[in-house]
Amino acid sequence: MNDTLVTYELDGNIALIGLNRPDKRNAVSEAVITELRAAVVRAHDEADVAILFGHGNNFCAGLDLAEALKRATGQTPAPRKRKRHTWHEVFDQIERGPIPFVAALQGAVVGGGLELACAAHLRVCDETAFFGLPEGQRGIFVGGGGTVRIQRIVGTTVMTDMMLTGRLLTPAEGMQEHIVRYVAPAGAALQKARELAARIAQNTLETNWKIINVLPRIQDMSHDDGLFVEQLNSAMARPPEVEQRLREFVEGKAAPLKSPTS
Repeated sequence: MNDTLVTYELDGNIALIGLNRPDKRNAVSEAVITELRAAVVRAHDEADVAILFGHGNNFCAGLDLAEALKRATGQTPAPRKRKRHTWHEVFDQIERGPIPFVAALQGAVVGGGLELACAAHLRVCDETAFFGLPEGQRGIFVGGGGTVRIQRIVGTTVMTDMMLTGRLLTPAEGMQEHIVRYVAPAGAALQKARELAARIAQNTLETNWKIINVLPRIQDMSHDDGLFVEQLNSAMARPPEVEQRLREFVEGKAAPLKSPTS
């Protein structure tokens, strides 16, 4: 394993982006965010689908609290002017960029780690995973977009419970609350994520872009505005590949659909 904080590998048209601080349970520092940004931008250019994962036994234990303590005690100089939160910027590049992201989760998926995972479009965990928001017990508040992303996934009541009590959710509870869509045996989350990414990569680039960019925006719209935007996107000019796929289906040459196993 190399000594970079974030690893990058291109496997065909799938990019694998790995958090690489296993001795710190892949806690996120500003240096990690910097390398993660570079990896995400590179994946946008080179890949059709990307996978986020953590090296070692944990996906991500969240914010690097040692670094946070230095900021809280003034050991780290404050910026001269306000600017956008770096986590918000990078996580938005994941969630609303040009390609889908699949998160492979194991061990700790807590705090900022859960916020990062929820920036991905599809999440699979293994049986060792647990999910939590311990910020309340640390005297801090979520800061990586959790109030938007996590709350929309699990709802206000569940997120409030997790933050007030420090409750940790099991894989089964994570499935119940829609944090994950697939649960794999211990050690098999990344393999399952690879299978899902390969399946997603079979879609057209245009369709994948619409799914990850149009769908969440319609969620924020009124009924009438949502239907209008849907109509605009459905009526857009389609690339030749779409005609070929439709013709294969009409002529009975398309492969039958298969449901991915849970």
